Amino acid sequence: VQLQASGGGLVQAGGSLRLSCAASGSIFSINDMGWYRQAPGKERELVAGITRGGITNYADSVKGRFAIARDNAKNTVYLQMNSLKPEDTAVYYCAADIRRQITTVAAGRSRKYWGQGTEVTVSS
Repeated sequence: VQLQASGGGLVQAGGSLRLSCAASGSIFSINDMGWYRQAPGKERELVAGITRGGITNYADSVKGRFAIARDNAKNTVYLQMNSLKPEDTAVYYCAADIRRQITTVAAGRSRKYWGQGTEVTVSS
């Protein structure tokens, strides 16, 4: 199972970016998905999460500016980031709680998988 993130880049303050993260491999089911970020010298923090049913939660610092969404048919999670600020600069990681398909009739336990990270830089 792999998570492939894309969409990062350099943007001016006030601009927008959309991150995507697609899960692939032998997947039985995907439960919670989310986006985390880690700025230089800081710990990784949860930015936004979404359940399989579409219930979302956000860090206070991004509420009203970021929106998380998912496409269950495509095993993909998105993060729309608007009104970006320099303090949003970080490496963004997607994560998903996935049960692997082991055989045609058996699935493994749910575990968290991480994407490789995509860098977001917001200039002032």
